[in-house]
Amino acid sequence: MLKETTGITKEELDRAVSIVQNIRHYYESKVVGQSNLGYALIISLIANGHILLESVPGLAKTTAAKVITEAVNGKFSRIQCTPDLLPSDMIGTQIFNMSTNTFENNLGPVNANFVLLDEVNRSSAKTQSAMLEAMQEREVSIGGETYELPNPFVVIATQNPIEEEGTYILSEAQLDRFLLKVKLMYPNAECEMEILNRIEADVFAEGHAVADLQDIVFLQNLCKRVYMDASIKRYIVDIVQASRMTKQILTPELSQYVLMGASTRAAIAFMEVAKAAALTNGRGFCIPDDVKAMRYSVLGHRIMLNFAAIADGVKEETIIDGIVGAVRTP
Repeated sequence: MLKETTGITKEELDRAVSIVQNIRHYYESKVVGQSNLGYALIISLIANGHILLESVPGLAKTTAAKVITEAVNGKFSRIQCTPDLLPSDMIGTQIFNMSTNTFENNLGPVNANFVLLDEVNRSSAKTQSAMLEAMQEREVSIGGETYELPNPFVVIATQNPIEEEGTYILSEAQLDRFLLKVKLMYPNAECEMEILNRIEADVFAEGHAVADLQDIVFLQNLCKRVYMDASIKRYIVDIVQASRMTKQILTPELSQYVLMGASTRAAIAFMEVAKAAALTNGRGFCIPDDVKAMRYSVLGHRIMLNFAAIADGVKEETIIDGIVGAVRTP
């Protein structure tokens, strides 16, 4: 019945589950106390989307990006964003070759499978726009020539929510380009003890890949074939529509904080993420829980709250729970 409904065989599902489990086990052997981040990175990888990480410094964002890269034997590059960073510093530029008396195109650090865009909100608006264009088009142009970026191509951008001095806040349209946004919290005492013990034992030394890029391409292609019933699609649309009608579905105490609802790109993200979540759970079809599982990461940066919400300490998660709770689950 599964083969007739989805076109995905049991062998393909078994291979997908094996790849995902190998990557997750490798990640957990290297990163302590950030399992949600690891899962979000795998979902982004399968759905072929980009991810925005928000946390204070020192919570393993760079380490996690490197570990995922190691796990699939990909190419990693890190770009430290600063106010004087130019688009050519990321995308690439033309360099004059004196021996041939010609200009040669030189691709920048964006030409990698995993690009860590550290403190993205510290780069200028022009640089942010150039990077976000590369993220969307998955290609760059230098000297009139167009170069396709590698596949997979995942941008992992980070920003510090506390330090705002010298930053250029991402606009709503730019935030919407990220498939997921994940907020990282401090690890508990047990996790920090484990981190110290592992560093002392040099457990974090570079390991061996447990998958390759062809495995990721296989997961991405399989993800597109995961079956989503019309009722699940309607559930997604109802949630997104509800985010734009908060005055009708939320209590006045909560609806007063919502400035703007989610865009259509949120519905697309929900569909892609739900399919990826189903695949990680060994299913060739989606269920409502696949939609709910990543609701904070899909909607958290797409629902805009006003200054009153900040003043009163109202979190996006509270609003999202209210919206999803008001929509009937199929």
